Amino acid sequence: MEEVQIISFYKFTDMSRVGDLPVLKNALAELLRTNEIFGTIILAEEGFNANLCGRPERIDPFLRSFAEITGFEPEYRSTFHSRAPFRKHEVKIKPEIVTFRHDVEIAFAAGTHVEPTEWNAIVSDPEVLVIDVRNDYEHRSGTFINAVNPSTVKFSELPDFVAARMDPSIHRKVAMFCTGGIRCEKFAPYLKQQGFKEVFQLKGGILNYLAEVPVEDQLWSGECFVFDERISLDKRLQKGGSPDLSQRHPDTAES
Repeated sequence: MEEVQIISFYKFTDMSRVGDLPVLKNALAELLRTNEIFGTIILAEEGFNANLCGRPERIDPFLRSFAEITGFEPEYRSTFHSRAPFRKHEVKIKPEIVTFRHDVEIAFAAGTHVEPTEWNAIVSDPEVLVIDVRNDYEHRSGTFINAVNPSTVKFSELPDFVAARMDPSIHRKVAMFCTGGIRCEKFAPYLKQQGFKEVFQLKGGILNYLAEVPVEDQLWSGECFVFDERISLDKRLQKGGSPDLSQRHPDTAES
């Protein structure tokens, strides 16, 4: 059985330095087709976000060419499956690479990242408010011990949760996590801008944690929802058995 490699990566950066987005879109679409890479790349003025798959021998040539075209060498996460979870070659231009609909200065995220090996101590600290930045249906598939579920339908609702339920004078330490890290890259600086002093985000998200922390040491419970036909991954990053509780809202897809 031939194995398919699934990769995801993103970067927040000023894409005006790369070039005209429509031109870049055409170049990357051709690159996907040439290398038989399937999935979606989202381009915006604030950066890029990709969820892709292909035969393992095609991945490295694609990534090298991607770096040549954009000037950025992707820092990607990788899993494997028996068949391709994506079917199209898509490159889209959108207002945001992950839809938040609130102004955020990404630079405020500096110093907030926590390595997976240090995350258990954060989750276990009773002084830390741990927030599951994902949506309600994702949370129900699995989450970290002690995590709060904001019960959102889409990511852009989180500021309403902050306004109603959070207070910088009370919640002095706030930690957050999401699937691959991209939503936290926006939510962490947003909290800093709202006056929260100590903010932590899980670097690389849940998928990075499950890859780096031995199963016997994990404080993860359940499975991790993913935005492809696998639906969920278990603690060993193999296809899980969770049902699809989502409505596949386009605003929820992430790296």
